Order: sequence, then structure tokens, then C-alpha cells
Amino acid sequence: MKVRVLKKTDNEIEFELEGEGHTFCNILRRTLLEDPLVEYAAYRLDHPLVGLPRFYVRTKGKDPLDALIDATEKIQKSAEEFIEKFKKAVREYRK
Repeated sequence: MKVRVLKKTDNEIEFELEGEGHTFCNILRRTLLEDPLVEYAAYRLDHPLVGLPRFYVRTKGKDPLDALIDATEKIQKSAEEFIEKFKKAVREYRK
């Protein structure tokens, strides 16, 4: 994944995510919106095969880069929990 920052201010960021589609963008957007200091988080993808997702994030009292870091750490933790639960379920199934 490549991140290209297009615009950054104290409370807004606009960036493109090369190599990602709706799957990751939706979970990132949803996780960002769980943060009470994120006012707005959205993305657009002009064409699912050749377009680059363009993200917009606006915060209140928090650097948008910090909001992105917090969100990605939360996503990572959730994915790790899912992996462990999935492995446990597979082990149980094989018994």
C-alpha cells in the first residue's frame, strides 16, 4: 500500500491509497468515525478497477495523522483477535 498525502492542515487531511479498494477503505472509514474527535471521514473511488481511493478526514482537536494511526492500530488489533478466534474454531472443528 502506498499513501500519497495531497493536502494536510492542522485538522484535515486528504490522501490517496494506492493498492487498496473498498474493503480496506470501508473498515478504515468506519473505524475513524468511531473516534469522537473525528468529525468527518469519507472516501471516493471513481473506478474500482483503475481508480485510486481518495480519503478525506477532518478532526476537532486532534491531528488527523494521529487519528489515522489510532484507527489503523485498532484495525490491526481487531484483525489479530479475529485470527485467533478463527484458528480456535478451526481446531475445534477438526476434533
